[in-house]
Amino acid sequence: MNPDLPYWIGFSRVPGIGPSRFQKLIDYFGSAREAWHANPGELSAIGLDKRSIVSLVSVRQKVDLDAEMHRIESLAVTVLTWNDPAYPPLLKQIANPPFVLYVRGELLPRDEWAVAVVGTRSASMYGKEVARKLASGMASGGVTIVSGLALGIDTQAHRAAIEAGGRTIAVLGCGVDIVYPPQNRKLAERVIEYGALVSEFPMGTRPDSGNFPRRNRIISGLSLGVLMVEGAAKSGARITIDYALAQGRETFAVPGNILTRGSEGPNRLIQQGAKLVTCVGDILEELNLTMVAEQTAIAETVPASPTEAAILAQLSAEPLHIDDLGERTGISAAELSGTLTIMELKGQIRQVGNMHYVLAR
Repeated sequence: MNPDLPYWIGFSRVPGIGPSRFQKLIDYFGSAREAWHANPGELSAIGLDKRSIVSLVSVRQKVDLDAEMHRIESLAVTVLTWNDPAYPPLLKQIANPPFVLYVRGELLPRDEWAVAVVGTRSASMYGKEVARKLASGMASGGVTIVSGLALGIDTQAHRAAIEAGGRTIAVLGCGVDIVYPPQNRKLAERVIEYGALVSEFPMGTRPDSGNFPRRNRIISGLSLGVLMVEGAAKSGARITIDYALAQGRETFAVPGNILTRGSEGPNRLIQQGAKLVTCVGDILEELNLTMVAEQTAIAETVPASPTEAAILAQLSAEPLHIDDLGERTGISAAELSGTLTIMELKGQIRQVGNMHYVLAR
């Protein structure tokens, strides 16, 4: 574990210390640990305002970083920082990306092929059906569906992705240890299984109205494009679209009945230049994602290490026992077992019973 990680986590708990101020602290002090232990005079000297200094000193006195780390580990939460190779590349490109990202579940390289699906909590039958159809179609094609776990359109998008056997990411306006809304507790558990719950807010953070605009910039930041299915002209979904535009992401909208309030948002977006969507192909073609499933399959067959390459060289459509595989490759039993498990998860190989393995393709 990075010895500096607890201090990054500590700073994520300090009100008033966002990405810009945190970067200034790192640039000056050289590390989060040194910045965490800086005295008020040093903090003032680099231009940190009085309120932020008071906030930092207060949090330092109250927060037990060891207990915080234990809490994170007990819930199998992964904490990604700017310096982590697993930090989502798309998100890192936005202005002021979160310096800490809490993850329950797993983010994969294939999640770079992602589209956000957003809309109203008070979705109509039309909106729900369209959200399910489009999210399912994209997920079946290998595209990760990103949304916010809210009721209405978000819920339909996550469920459709899971039912299609695809991946989905839910970005929260609270800590990843809290499910909001509580009605989506079971859905959240499935999202963890098929993707991840993600938040920049530290553990235990309760949902608050001020958190959701910040949450929305991450929804768009994780995505190549954002699709608005249904919603008012002024809404949380529209805020996500505005972030997408600022981040240079593509925007899409589903046309709706001009007599209903829920269609105001998407219809206006179309007038302003968002791509009108009537089928999954409209989105996939615009983002050059029509071959995602094929590209993913190819990527999964490429060995990630010499050990994987050695195993693939010995396997075929004819089942081979793990002991024979070990003899042929010279790989130790422990390393062989672990690598085979990873390769199964990646879809490269299959176990066909009694510790015999074959190529999956």
